[in-house]
Parts: sequence; structure tokens; C-alpha cells
Amino acid sequence: MFLSSITKWDDNEKESWRILTNKEIYANVEKPTTIETVRLNRLHWFGHVQRMEENRILKTVLYMNLGTTRLRGRPRNRWQDEVREDGRIVGGEGWQEKVR
Repeated sequence: MFLSSITKWDDNEKESWRILTNKEIYANVEKPTTIETVRLNRLHWFGHVQRMEENRILKTVLYMNLGTTRLRGRPRNRWQDEVREDGRIVGGEGWQEKVR
């Protein structure tokens, strides 16, 4: 069942049905959206990596600089770029200190 296909009796309009918006559905369900869930899981994993010891391979790979040039055109977002944006959205200022 698609979320946008749910209908509701509209009390304001007599004898009419209307399609609920996704925002209305998520407000009624009171669960995070898929995007919010992915964003929080990404930050959760970043927190694990931040707390690792410096000599761990995963932490080394995360902060590795390959020294290659990027392709022409608009640069694609890296994983770190996405984490930085997620932290700004979810945690506001000082989100990196909260992770540690």
C-alpha cells in the first residue's frame, strides 16, 4: 500500500473524500521517515568510527586522502560530506563534539 493513496473523509467538505499527504500520514503514525532513519543511522555509525582508536583500519580508511583528481563537472558528494550535512541538520552547531 502506498502512503499517498490513503484517503480520509473530509469533515470540512460535505460528502467528500480527499487524499492524505505524506506529512499528515507521518504525523499520525509518529515514526521517523525513511530519510530520517538513514540520516540517524549514518550519524550513529560515524560516532562509532570517531570513538575508535587511531590505529584501526576503518578509521584510517575514512580519513585517507588518495591524492587523485576528481572528475569534471559537479563534484559528487562523498560519505563525509553527507555525514557533515546530516550532523548540521540533526545536531546543529557543535554536533561533532556531541558525537565524541
